[in-house]
Amino acid sequence: MVRRSRILARLDDAPVWSIACMFVAKPFRRKNISVELLKAAARHVASCGGRILEGYPQDPKKDPMPEVFAWTGFVKAFRAAGFGEQLRRSPTRPIMRRDVAEVRARR
Repeated sequence: MVRRSRILARLDDAPVWSIACMFVAKPFRRKNISVELLKAAARHVASCGGRILEGYPQDPKKDPMPEVFAWTGFVKAFRAAGFGEQLRRSPTRPIMRRDVAEVRARR
């Protein structure tokens, strides 16, 4: 998905771990589970020696966004999990990263 995408193409040569998809079952949505999944992903990447975790969430311009398009997550959850926006080649699809070095340092 990312390798061939014009909008989500690599930012640089840094090795990254990517979050391409997240799914939360309907009864559990809107309970900050996505934020906890993203934090757990950062811990996992840190424990495996990774340094950068990258995601490609949606930033819908209208609310609510149809659920069928929400499988990459939302910017709000990524920000709450410590990710920062790096680049936006599309109004609704930023590339967000989290340096997991601080996660590793806390262990």
